[in-house]
Amino acid sequence: MNRFLQAIKDNVLVLDGAMGTMLQARGLKAGGCPEQMNLEAPEVVAGVHREYAEAGAQILVSNTFGGTRSKLEHYGLQDRVHEINVRGVELVRQSLKNPHSDFVAGSIGPTGRFVEPVGDAGFDEMVEIFAEQVRALVDGGADILTCETFLDIRELKAAIVACRENSDLPVMAMMTFDDGGRTVLGTSPASAAVTLDGLQVDVIGTNCGLGIEGVYELLEQMRAVSSLPLIAQANAGLPILRDGETIFPASPIEMTSHHDKLIEIGVRVLGGCCGTTPQHIHVMRQALDVRDQSWTPPAKCCFLSSRSEVVAIGIDQPCAIIGERINPTGKKGYSAELREGKTAYIRREAQQQTAVGATLLDVNCGAPGADEPLALERAVYAINGVSTSPLVLDSSDPVALERGLKAADGKVLINSVNGEEKSLTAVLPLAKKYGAAIIGLALDGQGIPETAAGRVAIAERIIERALAIGICRSDIVIDCLALTVSAEQDQALQTLQAIRTLSQDHGMATVLGVSNISFGLPRRPLLSATFFAMALNAGLSAAIINPKDQAMMDAFRASMVLMGKDLRSERYIEAYADVVPSTPVEAAGATSTDAPATIRERLATAIINGDKDGVVALVEQALTEGLEILQISNEGLLAGLEEVGRRFGDNRIFLPQVLLSAETMKTAFTRLKQEMQGNEMVSLGKIMMATVEGDIHDIGKNIVCTLLENHGFEVIDLGKNVSAGRIVEQALATGVDAVGLSALMTTTLQQMQITIDALREAGVKVFTMVGGAVVTQDYADEIGADLYAEDALEAVAKIKQLLEKG
Repeated sequence: MNRFLQAIKDNVLVLDGAMGTMLQARGLKAGGCPEQMNLEAPEVVAGVHREYAEAGAQILVSNTFGGTRSKLEHYGLQDRVHEINVRGVELVRQSLKNPHSDFVAGSIGPTGRFVEPVGDAGFDEMVEIFAEQVRALVDGGADILTCETFLDIRELKAAIVACRENSDLPVMAMMTFDDGGRTVLGTSPASAAVTLDGLQVDVIGTNCGLGIEGVYELLEQMRAVSSLPLIAQANAGLPILRDGETIFPASPIEMTSHHDKLIEIGVRVLGGCCGTTPQHIHVMRQALDVRDQSWTPPAKCCFLSSRSEVVAIGIDQPCAIIGERINPTGKKGYSAELREGKTAYIRREAQQQTAVGATLLDVNCGAPGADEPLALERAVYAINGVSTSPLVLDSSDPVALERGLKAADGKVLINSVNGEEKSLTAVLPLAKKYGAAIIGLALDGQGIPETAAGRVAIAERIIERALAIGICRSDIVIDCLALTVSAEQDQALQTLQAIRTLSQDHGMATVLGVSNISFGLPRRPLLSATFFAMALNAGLSAAIINPKDQAMMDAFRASMVLMGKDLRSERYIEAYADVVPSTPVEAAGATSTDAPATIRERLATAIINGDKDGVVALVEQALTEGLEILQISNEGLLAGLEEVGRRFGDNRIFLPQVLLSAETMKTAFTRLKQEMQGNEMVSLGKIMMATVEGDIHDIGKNIVCTLLENHGFEVIDLGKNVSAGRIVEQALATGVDAVGLSALMTTTLQQMQITIDALREAGVKVFTMVGGAVVTQDYADEIGADLYAEDALEAVAKIKQLLEKG
């Protein structure tokens, strides 16, 4: 076993604390490049490492957090990636107190960009950016790779792929969550854990953002869905401003308050983030040394994830319902959309199937004449924008599968691999690389065996090959194959026996395309639903069905109650307590996503659903019906955007959906502007936005700019790392109504006060608003900002109110 993995199996290891604030206290200027100090002030960097080593840290992290070419480019250092990262690792190595037992961790941080479609970076581009840094860290002699402070799960996935493709070192992976328990893009701790577990990183957890109590609560959620060792790197409390300086108030003793609980849930690496010092690390190490550090990992289970939701599949879990309707077979309209590059059917079916009970969504884009790889990528993006259900990627084309796997936000289920060598060789490596579970079809080159024993034998062969390549047993789901009883009546019982054998004797999860059983016979719903209930009793773990078929869903819900898998019959009661009995046809049509009656409602719904493909046609219809431009904008489009804001505030949707709605809004306004004959719409106000001096992070600020423009404001974006002097100069020159300031780094918070003071001293009469990951309402009040916004939509709402009052 790897030396690090053995060490965390035996003991909890202590990792070091904050680096940026330590360097700033030793001469790093605000806005300077910390990683450049590896070359220009190596004795300072090594000195910080030595202080943490003397304090008892057993893992020292290299000063390479911003060591990708994307980050170094801001300082003109993009051609020195290898040199900076190698030197960063060397400085740690020479600072170790116990070189034979302590560890060098190569730090990898986010690039400051989001992966498309949320951002502009391609997945492959991200992988190569991280690969360049990984190769340098390996060349420098790192023992571990630690990916930390990530906000975008797909960017983190790209980093992990780069780590695995370019090294055999253990990988630790951490995301940063807000006090609402989500990342900026809406990823929950559970979703992150499932996705990272699928990618088979060695340690998962969280750093930054919260104090030790908040970090413990996040890790509890991760533990519920993963058996991996955990890492905790909390801030020393939440930042406060004291005498013009940002302070993290938690004492070293306070940082040890959750040690017992953290050990109990499987934290095997414990360190610090913002505000932690060598003194904190020293006290944390002392507190650990007197505690029992033993821990036994829990059993591993199969979970799938989207960006924000988790679904379990297993013999002890409720049967997962896989919606089957995003499939072009027998659907001419959908097939035509695939060839035309449209996604209206996909989005509609994703919403409707989820609304009536699907927990997973099968996605098949294999229509004749369609570019399947591109279509599957587009479908994944479209579904991610309107549904939180994890996905089942349904394709026999390895190229299409890989494109879909790169596009997926979470851990998906591949449908499918079979017992043929060609299939095993093509599909299993993709599942391993991108952290997917697999459906194994119990067939091979000889076809489908007639007996249950024959199907089980093929399943065992698939399982053996999957295990050999490194796929976990719990991530293999076997399809025992339902054949139509109209042609092969004896095969129904063979299918049921195969399910029973695999679930009871082998402990394997199973799946079935249930509706195949009734093909060619009258009253298909009756036969399919009856067989479904029999399969559930035999141990079926997941079913690929039409969730709009009321008979099938009735059989499912009733069976879950009778089998004890619906605790206190809660889901059954929720589904039927207030339902008036209806026919299957009526039930299939009665979804919450039926088209609204008026054009104004349809425009609003297009914005809510992010329907970029269809919104222009709706604007055209509204114009044809005689609506004025302002009516279309205010009563249709903006009404939809306001509903998006409400849903975001209630945590019903998250930032990717908000951005998709914003893009749809932009598409609609582009068409409306053609009708304005050179006359611009009346602006609600002129807003200037900037990230303060010393801070090169602008993702949050860019999102605010986009949403302000959508709501009718004129926006002047000064960019990032903007000095107070330039902000004052531009505010005077442009006559703005408000100035918005953003900061992500604790070390740049002070620049907000400096900028606001400079605006007042220059006599610039504007409203000021502040926001960013490290900004709080208390801080905003202390520096005299007119408003604070926790997120982009709150910023829009508050600036509207402020300007109306002003």
